[in-house]
Amino acid sequence: MQRTFRFYRVNSNILLQRNLSDKTKSQTKQSSVVVDAWGQHVTLRHVQDPMFDSLRRWTKALNYHEAPSVPSTIAALDEAGVDRMLISAWYAPNNIMISNEEVFNFVSQSNGRLVGVGSVDISRPQLVMREIRRCIEKYGFKAIRVLPWLFQVPPTDRRFYPVYTACCELNVPFCTQIGHTGPLMPSEVGRPIYLDQVALDFPDLTIVGGHIGYPWTEEAIAVATKHPNVYIDTSAYTIRRYPRVLIEYMRDTGRKKVLFGSNYPMINPVKALEDLDTLGLDESTRALFLSQNAVRVFRL
Repeated sequence: MQRTFRFYRVNSNILLQRNLSDKTKSQTKQSSVVVDAWGQHVTLRHVQDPMFDSLRRWTKALNYHEAPSVPSTIAALDEAGVDRMLISAWYAPNNIMISNEEVFNFVSQSNGRLVGVGSVDISRPQLVMREIRRCIEKYGFKAIRVLPWLFQVPPTDRRFYPVYTACCELNVPFCTQIGHTGPLMPSEVGRPIYLDQVALDFPDLTIVGGHIGYPWTEEAIAVATKHPNVYIDTSAYTIRRYPRVLIEYMRDTGRKKVLFGSNYPMINPVKALEDLDTLGLDESTRALFLSQNAVRVFRL
């Protein structure tokens, strides 16, 4: 009897996972394409960095003992019915956690399923323009991402301005994190209102603020509403945790302003898409959220 009980529990867990995956796929099938606007294909030196110890309190997804394969990331996309994911390099001060070259290698192995996003070390301004040009012209990346909390300065800091200039010149979006940080680093630099000044100084710059801006989501919505080239992505949050004000914005004036994102591997796309139907989006708004906004913004 004991063996039978164990067999039943294991198989019921497998069936539960399959049912959740099938449910998520059925929720997303109304959109012909699903694009995940924020993900990473991690390296061990990135995912094992002590700065992420605080995140490991919340999830076991970051407990890697060997580098993941590109097929494993593609399998996570397939499980959720996601067509493409934008994956980013990670550059911190004097610390390359995922290099642009590595991202290019991962993208090259993915048969078009992964889309590259470059990064730079803003503490080395003499290299910024050259590296961004290489990312766009040599590697074919679709955006540049720099995280203010890694450098502990806001996006209005003068060291960011060569990045904005290069993105404008090369006509690619600038992506960043807005809201508080999971790692134990100061969150103030993630206030969405800083992007208001950036958008005023660079009106032609497309800006995508990831992680919804919580606990300043209303501030993020205000900036996105004010500036035609400012957008929000929902990465790092499951749908159950979307603030009500964001959902209302998505249903109304923000239909073309919000992009789906997961923050894989912190959250698997299948988990990030659970409860999609509870948003109450009509078919056209759902398609904008899941793919069309990202396709337009990143020129996919």
